Amino acid sequence: LQISGYLNLLANTIDNFTHGLAVASSFLVSRKVGFLTTMAILLHEIPHEVGDFAILLRAGFDRWSAAKMQLSTALGGIVGACFAICVQSPKGAGETIAWILPFTSGGFLYIALVNVVPDLLEEKNPWNSLQQVLLLCTGIT
Repeated sequence: LQISGYLNLLANTIDNFTHGLAVASSFLVSRKVGFLTTMAILLHEIPHEVGDFAILLRAGFDRWSAAKMQLSTALGGIVGACFAICVQSPKGAGETIAWILPFTSGGFLYIALVNVVPDLLEEKNPWNSLQQVLLLCTGIT
């Protein structure tokens, strides 16, 4: 098995940990924010997990092992959610989400920008670059 498969699993576990932080802390704000955050993360995770599964197959995992390893990375999300709940301040959720939601949002933006900016720098057509920047800003908004 190639090391890239294991590195992908580590990255996926950390990613799922931050998702768990975001979901749990969003539900501490309100049910509406919690459900919106959950839906956004689910829409992000479906193609992400399919891509990670393909990476594991290419790294030498068989289908069953890749599926089991992908499922095991989901435990990172559960740990993240438990962590967000456990660090909840006795003064209320307001102090907890004061640092968790900005931390997870910043992490998501960082990951998105790391994936997008190199492509923008290589883009030859300024119109395509402008479209991508506008869509990125729309997503951030």
